[in-house]
Amino acid sequence: QVQLVESGGGSVQAGGSLRLSCAVSGASASSYSMGWFRQVPGNEREVVASITRGLITTYADSVKGRFTISKDNAESTLYLRMNSLKLEDTAIYYCAACPTTAFYRPCVPTEYQYWGQGTQVTVSS
Repeated sequence: QVQLVESGGGSVQAGGSLRLSCAVSGASASSYSMGWFRQVPGNEREVVASITRGLITTYADSVKGRFTISKDNAESTLYLRMNSLKLEDTAIYYCAACPTTAFYRPCVPTEYQYWGQGTQVTVSS
C-alpha cells in the first residue's frame, strides 16, 4: 500500500518561499505520476502542479512562474518549491499519486488514487 507523507508547510510572509516535501513509501515513486493539490475550507480541491513518470510538468495558471514541482525517484520524494508566495496561496496542500503506465500524459484529478494527509501553508501580509 502506497503511503504519502507531506512536510514543510508553515507560516510565511507574502513574498516569501517554502518547499514542501512528500515522502513516498510502499512503492517506488518512479511508478507513479504525482501531483500537488490544495484546498481552502469551503472550496473544491484544485490541482497546483503535476509531474508525469517521464518528468513532464504542468502547473495551474495561478502558480506558473512561482512554483516548481520536482521528483527525486532515488529518494522517493516529491517536492514543491513555492516562491513569491501570495495571500491567496494559503491552503492545505496535499500530494497525490496516480498509478499509470503512461510516461508523458498527465493524469486527470480523478485518476489520483493515493493521498497524503495534507500540510498547512499560511501566507500573511
